[in-house]
Amino acid sequence: MDNLTHSLVGWTLGQVGLKTKTRKGLAALILGANMPDIDVFLGWVPWAPLATHRGFTHGVVGVLVMPPMLAALLWLLDRWQVRRGTVFKSGLAMHFGWLVGLSYIATFTHPLLDWQTTYSVQLLSPFSNLWFHNDALFIIDVWIWVMLGAAIWLSKRAQRRGSNWPKPARAGLAIVLLYVGSNSMVTMAEKDQVRAALSAPVPETIYASPPPFQFWRRELAWRLNGSITWADAPNRQSMTRPMPDNMGDPIVREALRSPQVASFARWSTMPFAQVEKGHCSARVTFGDARYGRSIAGNRFGQQVTVPTGYPGCPDPHLAAKPREGS
Repeated sequence: MDNLTHSLVGWTLGQVGLKTKTRKGLAALILGANMPDIDVFLGWVPWAPLATHRGFTHGVVGVLVMPPMLAALLWLLDRWQVRRGTVFKSGLAMHFGWLVGLSYIATFTHPLLDWQTTYSVQLLSPFSNLWFHNDALFIIDVWIWVMLGAAIWLSKRAQRRGSNWPKPARAGLAIVLLYVGSNSMVTMAEKDQVRAALSAPVPETIYASPPPFQFWRRELAWRLNGSITWADAPNRQSMTRPMPDNMGDPIVREALRSPQVASFARWSTMPFAQVEKGHCSARVTFGDARYGRSIAGNRFGQQVTVPTGYPGCPDPHLAAKPREGS
């Protein structure tokens, strides 16, 4: 999910009453809800689980390790402010145990939300690079923005008036949970219908992505016997013919080893490729079936040129070596 959604979740958790447990409690909830996305700055690191977005920092191990670090940083900030004589308007005391607990609660919500999208999440990283996806939500869900935003506004207004201010936030969270659960059931029903229609063999992978705004619809994509098929749900009149994914082509497999597409190869769970072959080189263009029905229209396409190795072509490894005396 986007970081506004994560922030609204952390803020709403604060408004249900958790922010009163300790000084810096609201900060722990909002920052913790966003903390796993620190991996977007770490794509350069040599360790693949950490360099992969929604990898290690979104997995069980990362979620266990990071919250105490956040709590410690907030505690150190608080100590520094105390030494400077800062007056805290909240009037709350500092409870480090609660700070750690709130950091854990907020951080846990992050992979739980990301799991709802087709982008998926590696919950078992670094022990496994298996991707998990529930396909219940679009990656940016404006309806969740509206529900949580309204819950926070009503809660803050009630707080200013001195009435039961946690109540609107609790109601908002309950409605969002009901919304996510209902969307999850729609997705499961659509996937079951695909499996039933195809009978045997069962597709290797099925995605059922909700489009923006229209949360009741699904854009289906599934892989079966080296081909990908797309369809719209609830009706399947727009179902495409199975398209070969070309992932078994030796040139495509060689292209996947190229550093230029390393990031794509790590996160793409439904890749397909188009190959334009010349005599000595081939241009391979990749797309991900979750995000477009063609190479040209794919939002996350990647392209690389690789040697074919045909007879009479120069050896690319020899060509890369500097000449003597240069």
